[in-house]
Amino acid sequence: MGTSEFMLAGLLPDIASDLDVTVGTAGLLTPAFAFGMIVGAPLVAAFSRDWPGRSSLLGFVLAFAAAHAVGPGTTSFPVLLATRLVAALANAGFLAVALTAAAALVPPGRKGRALAVLLSGTTVATIAGVPGGSALGTLLGWRATFWAVAALCLAAALGILKGIPAGRAEGEAAGRPALRAEFAQLASPRLILVMLLGALVNAATFAGFTFLAPVVTGTAGLGEWWIPVVLMLFGAGSFLGVTVAGRLSDRRPGLVVAVGGPLLLIGWPALAVLADEPIALFTLVFVLGALSFALGSTLITRVLYEAAGAPTMAGSYATAALNVGAAVGPLVAATTLSTAAGNRGPLWSSGLLVAVALLFAFPLRTVITAGRSHELA
Repeated sequence: MGTSEFMLAGLLPDIASDLDVTVGTAGLLTPAFAFGMIVGAPLVAAFSRDWPGRSSLLGFVLAFAAAHAVGPGTTSFPVLLATRLVAALANAGFLAVALTAAAALVPPGRKGRALAVLLSGTTVATIAGVPGGSALGTLLGWRATFWAVAALCLAAALGILKGIPAGRAEGEAAGRPALRAEFAQLASPRLILVMLLGALVNAATFAGFTFLAPVVTGTAGLGEWWIPVVLMLFGAGSFLGVTVAGRLSDRRPGLVVAVGGPLLLIGWPALAVLADEPIALFTLVFVLGALSFALGSTLITRVLYEAAGAPTMAGSYATAALNVGAAVGPLVAATTLSTAAGNRGPLWSSGLLVAVALLFAFPLRTVITAGRSHELA
């Protein structure tokens, strides 16, 4: 699913040529997917809340596979756009349920580690899935990449059948709050502010990440084949960051924020200044990937803790926060490309977004540092 979300960046020219539309029109596939994720997370989670977790996850994966099987079979751009919306809804539903299901599979107080395992799939997508999808699209065309994602979904469906317990835990439905009560959790200022903080950090991450390609080829003056290398470095750093944060976000979330936040505030502007130096570029991209995902995953874990009173909807709140950031960040960054900053503009915008996040983080420090004790309280 992470591969599908990110792979379009390298496929848009091919899609535009094949379906006889402009690259700008083909680019609508990306915000359409993000919009489907933002709106779909709470709606689909609410619709499927009475289903057992395994049935929900299986249904979403199969719907995601079907969308990727139908999409490449069409010659109509509107049809392809519709399949991306369906895929986004399925992805949103899967992630919303998976966040809750992963937390339920581990002992109390280990939500952060469970979330780290889940989000590591996204980081692996940036390391292997996206470059692999780009290579497959170059060799066999964009349709082959979509079909490959559909095929991998079938393997994932088998994994769900084998690894996720069937049915519900005894008494789970009886002790579950009503849907109205779960939505009422959104009236909590603590929850809303943590969601906002997570969205801001994710916006900073995707503002810089989305526009790394022109930095590599323009600012640093490197060849196009260095683009996947830089993206893989960012992905490798992200995997490291999620893995380390998974061991700290339950008990020491304040430490992750206190260290990662200021370093990100320094790191993005440093990359903007040093982007024309390849060694500095490679090093900082790896470090910023690690810090961004360590901080982001920690904050999303706090969303799950703060939404403990919404056991079936908490995952959708976290999913919405993530994808609001993923949608807003690139839009903010794009406005800087036409300024004097040029290709470095998105990197400066990432630093600005981190600064705004830290301004919100200071009054929230007691919420962020509550750790495991907050959940048990």
